[in-house]
Amino acid sequence: MTLANPNPPLATPSVVALIPARSGSKRVPDKNIRPLAGHPLIAYSISAAVQSGVFAAVIVSTDSERYAEISRHYGAEVPFMRPAEFSGDSSPDIEWVEYTLKKLAAEGRSYDCFSILRPTSPFRLPETIQRAWDEFCAETGVDSLRAVEKCGQHPGKMWVIRGRRMLPLLPFGPADQPWHSSQYPSLPEIYVQNASLEIAWSRVVVETRTIAGTVVMPFLTEGSEGFDVNSPYDWKLAEQMVRTGQERLPDITPVAINSGKPSG
Repeated sequence: MTLANPNPPLATPSVVALIPARSGSKRVPDKNIRPLAGHPLIAYSISAAVQSGVFAAVIVSTDSERYAEISRHYGAEVPFMRPAEFSGDSSPDIEWVEYTLKKLAAEGRSYDCFSILRPTSPFRLPETIQRAWDEFCAETGVDSLRAVEKCGQHPGKMWVIRGRRMLPLLPFGPADQPWHSSQYPSLPEIYVQNASLEIAWSRVVVETRTIAGTVVMPFLTEGSEGFDVNSPYDWKLAEQMVRTGQERLPDITPVAINSGKPSG
């Protein structure tokens, strides 16, 4: 007689990819659909999500019918539009995330976890997502995972100006050797979040009404996985990185769609 395994393996949690793409960008108008290497920027996040094989669904949250059409062309779902009140310059992420998860649940589509994949990180590859998901699933006792990278400029060297005086942003370190007067190798390692990806248990939204909760684990991005395309300078740099072969973009399967915006 074969006995049942007293400790059966836990089922892999379900996870949905959420790609935010509001249409009101000011620094770079329509940045989410601006072409990069022949395809709208958002296409690379959609393709990376689909090709990763991690997600039960890839959902784009947008307030624009044009963005929705482009997103569907590249393989994402847009089951409903994002309301205008959640699409402003200062609208916090929790508003559209909570709205999206509730709308999906009302349609009978509930997921254990969600991942935010912002379109401005085109060098985030399918294997980047797979690596992050594996690390998240292997960890216990956390609310979420967030992509980070080592700071290029240490906040221990930063100041706040008040009139004609300055105060150190981080007033820590030994009194006889404050951080702002110390060599870089002696400073503690500091990491900054980037826009590459976030993963969290869906319960966090309900229990804390945040997208991260209180116990957050790091995901260390490599190379340009966390590169964020947000300014005209970023665009030129991203185009140069692709043109010179310094970095590669996720493969795109669908034929290019005309988003109506120049690439330069």
